[in-house]
Amino acid sequence: MIVAERKPLEEIADMIAPYKKVTVIGCRSCVAICLAGGEKEVDMLVSAMNLKNRKDGRDQVLEGLVVERQCEKEWVSEVEAKILGSDLVLSMACSLGAQTIGDMHPSKLVFPGLNTGMFGVPEEQGVWSEKCMGCGNCIIHTTGGICPIARCAKNMLNGPCGGSSDGKCEVNLDVDCAWYAIHERLKLQGRLELIETVNEPKDWSTSHSGGRRIYEREDAKLTPHQKRGKEGSR
Repeated sequence: MIVAERKPLEEIADMIAPYKKVTVIGCRSCVAICLAGGEKEVDMLVSAMNLKNRKDGRDQVLEGLVVERQCEKEWVSEVEAKILGSDLVLSMACSLGAQTIGDMHPSKLVFPGLNTGMFGVPEEQGVWSEKCMGCGNCIIHTTGGICPIARCAKNMLNGPCGGSSDGKCEVNLDVDCAWYAIHERLKLQGRLELIETVNEPKDWSTSHSGGRRIYEREDAKLTPHQKRGKEGSR
């Protein structure tokens, strides 16, 4: 899931200060799970901003609402009237959600209320850890199911490096060495010989380093007939 956190209240207040009518739009997907941009968080932000505006004597109208998934145009279309009727949209989704609204309504101002962080998994209540960087060329079948790109501080494809000690990373001794973890996992699986395999340099053309990526699946696309039918139903 995508993990994000809300920007500080003062930063948000400064961003939206010049605008009279602000629509705050949250998302019931990833950011709701990580307690950053769901219905509860949107309500809390609107309440906090209303209190701050009264204290500062600012005449500003904020309205909060939540869509199912802000990164999908169909769900955003359901609140189009609210978007068009506002001076500013404050997106309480990840950057994908904010950019989706901006792409659909390029003349409207869409500001981010969250800082988008990483792909993470929940480790315990309120704690998420990064385990994938979305490089587009997964190799974890050779590393015991552990991603060295995301979990090694040096993104090493062959390890461990000379700085690891007692299973810890020299960059941060509170962090487990990814390649130590890979070694132990491969040993547990009876595939320890893979640790001695020298991996070739990674093909980074599948990562974000080549610019914006677009994934296409021909079998999932609508046919021209289906597209016409969908457009006609609007």
